[in-house]
Amino acid sequence: MKKSAEPSVYAGTVLISLLGGFSLEMNGATLTDDINRSLKLWSVLAYLVLHRNRPVPQSEFIELFWPEDNSSNPVNALKTLLYRIRAMLEPLFGPEIQPILAQRGAYSWNPAVTCELDADRFEALCFQASNEDLPDAARIELYRQAVALYQGDLLPKLNHQMWLIPLSVHYHTLYLEAVKALAALLDRAELFDEMQLVCQRASSLDNLDEGLHTLIVRSLLRQGKDAAALDHYEKATDLLYRNLGVRPSEELRALYTEIMATEKTLETDLGAIMADLKETAARPGAFVCEYGFFREAYRLEVRRAVRSGACVHLCLITVSLPDGSVPPLKVLSSTMEQLQDVLVRSLRRGDVVSKFSGAQFVVMLPAANFEDSNMVMDRVVNAFYQQHRRNFLKLTVRVRELELG
Repeated sequence: MKKSAEPSVYAGTVLISLLGGFSLEMNGATLTDDINRSLKLWSVLAYLVLHRNRPVPQSEFIELFWPEDNSSNPVNALKTLLYRIRAMLEPLFGPEIQPILAQRGAYSWNPAVTCELDADRFEALCFQASNEDLPDAARIELYRQAVALYQGDLLPKLNHQMWLIPLSVHYHTLYLEAVKALAALLDRAELFDEMQLVCQRASSLDNLDEGLHTLIVRSLLRQGKDAAALDHYEKATDLLYRNLGVRPSEELRALYTEIMATEKTLETDLGAIMADLKETAARPGAFVCEYGFFREAYRLEVRRAVRSGACVHLCLITVSLPDGSVPPLKVLSSTMEQLQDVLVRSLRRGDVVSKFSGAQFVVMLPAANFEDSNMVMDRVVNAFYQQHRRNFLKLTVRVRELELG
């Protein structure tokens, strides 16, 4: 291997962006990963940059990037790739500066070329902002700079590579923590519109983080945007059900209760109020609602039953595989949609249906005795199997009379 001479003087600073994409900038020239589609080329360059403080042995590169290579000489393949990387970098550094050095069976980033990484700057800002001894205004400004730097996850075009996953997870987690800390500070400063925007941007990068949805709903509520808060709550809980099979947390459900309890503008026209409350008469089938509302409906039915002596039954339908385990999420999501459709069409308009978990529906049947309730649920199960023929799934139904104590 030809030995590269190490320079003894400072050769310049290259600005490197890794968050949301790979780019290098020096002396007014910019190089991005859009110009060359070779993932292996950019992978090797990224590995050198991220391990710039030490020489990387040839064997380490070969083990990572040519693990199952059947060619007779992966060392030559590595040398060829590094030659292409140097050629690609030449417009940035010129022919006099060698950004990559070769020495004693290893390669290293030239220490005379200083690297300034957006990821390093992002991490440093997060660390500074986490200092609770600083005034809130100073912490807010530091967090603003940090979240603005985070343009996306680390090297997204290379995110399938195992060596990169721990680093990507580290920065992603740090970003979510920074956003939530910033949101708490903005909440305290009553900057609710900014709180909403910051959390919505973060949610576009990770839409399955329930904490972000909770913060978005809270920010909308604090701005008096009750309808928007309810709309986001419903979309978020549905998204979490479909993808994770989880119910909303107590914190998120408490916000739902707050939305429902928010006082409306005074209205003196009773007709207008009745029109607002009126359900479309043509809408058939059972009433479907969020579980928080279902609990209130349950309590109301208990009170009615105590006064009237009426019989009310509660039913729980569970979807599972034959061995009792939960089906894969993709199958479960479509199955729950189909089952809800069957429930709505098979039950009466006075019956109430809610999703209890990702694999369960709870149903309330007013004015129905035990035998009738079981017969109704048998009809639901039979209708589901006849319409969807998912014989590999098991529907388990439990029926109990409402407890009036």
